[in-house]
Amino acid sequence: MTETAVTPVVLGILRGAPRSGYDIKTIVDRSTRFFWAASYGQIYPELRRLEKEGLIEGEDVPNGARERRVYKLTAAGQQALVDWLLGSTTTVELRDESLLRLFFADALPYEQALQLLEGRKRGHEEYLRVLREIEALPGGKDPTFVDLVLHWGIDFNEWGAQWCERQLRRLRKQKAA
Repeated sequence: MTETAVTPVVLGILRGAPRSGYDIKTIVDRSTRFFWAASYGQIYPELRRLEKEGLIEGEDVPNGARERRVYKLTAAGQQALVDWLLGSTTTVELRDESLLRLFFADALPYEQALQLLEGRKRGHEEYLRVLREIEALPGGKDPTFVDLVLHWGIDFNEWGAQWCERQLRRLRKQKAA
């Protein structure tokens, strides 16, 4: 199987139930995007590729005046997902544009550099707000490991906002000295 960055996302989401590309993107936007984003421009080509490889099957179904294609996982797709889950890669790769900006912030006047850190703090606080809204949604409890990752996100963003606040105080105190 050829694998792209969105292969496990698509296979994992289709494991739950048959879904359209739109459905997958909706689920991504309220779940994995906080740590593994996927755009429509990645999802739809991936669906076509996975269907060609026999890992998913698509079916055109009516949806009002338009048809949409709904995909389901095949046995081969289920096995590919399990193989990926049990694979030996344990790399943690972080792409964080806010940290990259902070890394190069010495190129800015000090107060503007601090504004980048303030923006990062607001970002953590906004993610925290969204994750807590997701946590409070009615309709039952998420599966165990979905809930685990949700709580990782909550804890991480609580820590991130607190870290930013501590660093802002430290840097302001350092500048005043």
